[in-house]
Amino acid sequence: MLKLGLTLFCVLCACAPTWSTRTVDSHLGTKDLTRLQKVFVEGFGSNDLQAIFFSSLNIQLTDATQKEPLCKKIAALHEESKLNSFEKDYYYIGASKNLGCSAKLEEALLSKVYSSLDSELGSTQEIYYRLVTHKALGVQVSEATQAKVVKRLQELLKKDDTLTGLGYGFNVAVQLGSGAEFIANRVEDAIVQADEVDGKLLQFEGGLSITSLIINGAFGVAKAYNKPAPVSAAQAVKFANYFLSRRSVQSAKGAHVLIEALKTIGASEKIAPVCVQLIGNGQLDAQAPALYIAIVDLLGKPLSPALKVIAAKVFNKKDNSVLAEKITVTSKSSDKTTYVADLASLKPVRGVYEAELSADGVYTQSLQFKVLGRVKVQSLEIGIAESDASAATRKQSVTYPSKLKETLSADTTQKLLLRTVLVEESNNKPLAVHQAFVRLYNKATDKEIIFVAEQDSSKAYKFDMDIGSNGKNFNYQSGTYNIYLTVGDASLSNSFEWLVAEIQLKFNEDREVKSKTPSGPRPEIVHQFRVPDKRPPRIVSDIFTGLCITPLVLLFIFWGKLGVNVSNFTLAPSTIGFHVGFGGILLLFFVFWLQLNMFQTLRLLIPIAIFTFLTGNRLLRRLYALRNSKNPSSTSS
Repeated sequence: MLKLGLTLFCVLCACAPTWSTRTVDSHLGTKDLTRLQKVFVEGFGSNDLQAIFFSSLNIQLTDATQKEPLCKKIAALHEESKLNSFEKDYYYIGASKNLGCSAKLEEALLSKVYSSLDSELGSTQEIYYRLVTHKALGVQVSEATQAKVVKRLQELLKKDDTLTGLGYGFNVAVQLGSGAEFIANRVEDAIVQADEVDGKLLQFEGGLSITSLIINGAFGVAKAYNKPAPVSAAQAVKFANYFLSRRSVQSAKGAHVLIEALKTIGASEKIAPVCVQLIGNGQLDAQAPALYIAIVDLLGKPLSPALKVIAAKVFNKKDNSVLAEKITVTSKSSDKTTYVADLASLKPVRGVYEAELSADGVYTQSLQFKVLGRVKVQSLEIGIAESDASAATRKQSVTYPSKLKETLSADTTQKLLLRTVLVEESNNKPLAVHQAFVRLYNKATDKEIIFVAEQDSSKAYKFDMDIGSNGKNFNYQSGTYNIYLTVGDASLSNSFEWLVAEIQLKFNEDREVKSKTPSGPRPEIVHQFRVPDKRPPRIVSDIFTGLCITPLVLLFIFWGKLGVNVSNFTLAPSTIGFHVGFGGILLLFFVFWLQLNMFQTLRLLIPIAIFTFLTGNRLLRRLYALRNSKNPSSTSS
């Protein structure tokens, strides 16, 4: 069943898009590696034995004033650590060796480690840590002990075939030689359990640590026993994408296993993916269109051996028209990490393009880029017209980037007109841009107002502003305003803002428009409760109170006439306690009626009620027992 699942999985991977074969679009760059180095540096300052160990694996300290305090620190952390004994022993011994500590390890610790492989090891994880601890100490494990460990490994894997168990099992087998070759048959069982995310990533449940553990172990088994790579090329790309997505890891262990996993995948020559990505933002100038490409391994290093033949097919994304079937991509740097494709001979026009890159017939990648065009102002006319069109409009032409020599003048009975034709520089065809604005700026007040220029049916941009109806937008402030034309587009390399002319605006009245939101503190808002309703006359309240007291008065009257039987009342604690508690409840209700609120009353009522309940229960039990003692015949019947 597992083999069938793996077969289906490989078929799905083979059906992935052919435009991205054995390539990824990112790698661990200089900034990433610098940040990970910082994580290791910070690991030395932590109080985590594991973090210090992994930091010492990646950074070698040479300053004795730093090493000695760390050596004392890890000894104390080893004593305090709550990790498993075999795990903390390895971190302590390994960190001591990496740091070159002068103090000798305790004999008791060494004795425990030396004899550990002779004891009953409880998990593949314990076997792994005990073996690597021996290796860190430089102790050779005897063949007899290795055979015993192999047998124990087989027993454990029959009981524990979890991903963690298999991952540590793979790494153990690498340490044990040919005797553990049986583990190679279990690699397929582990790989098939990988989870695919969005068709782009492969990972194992448990995250970065488990995924790295299994990948490092599986590749180690394949290398130790001369087996094929444990994953396909398509799977290697997806695992690499997962590891690269975890580049922001913050722990020293996470940083170490991330780098090790990428090294492991990158070292497998037949399936290792490479990074092919654009250099820069992917925007090319139409006057000198050169496509710069970086081709490196997963750690940003040059490929070895270097690529020999790299070519690209270029086509327009808009209509899929092919611009070039094959264009040569040449090396631009001595270390063969930067390549360039010169597209000048193709004379690409403004638009979005795609380059299908092929390297040595092994690696393919699709790169999308944009060729930027250049805009040119073919003509611009500006003028003042009467709002009621009672007179002819006098328009004046302005040539980019010059400014109109004379200052225009307009009042509230007139309007400002502007018309411009924008064309593409390469072919003089009318151009539609994302942004075309007319901005009027008053230098004296440092105020501005922006209007949108709309494109008409003739592809010309027009702006028409009635001075009178727009007076409010200018706060009715007369004065000299600069007229700017702003043209911008994401596909243009020469977006611009042009000072076209100056205009003297005259409004009917100059006045400051008061801000709708006055400055300073607002008036204080005082909350007012609802006026209480008018109370009834005093006589009504007195009558109502009397009616409420009437039942109690009648009770005492009837008790006086009938007589009260208190013969069963005793001075037992339960009797006194119950009546005191009951009386306390009645008193509390009376106080509640006078001055307490509901929450205060409930806080006091709860303990009194519990006390009354317990004493009342005890009182009833005593009365029942007393009644049975007086009437034994009724009890027996």
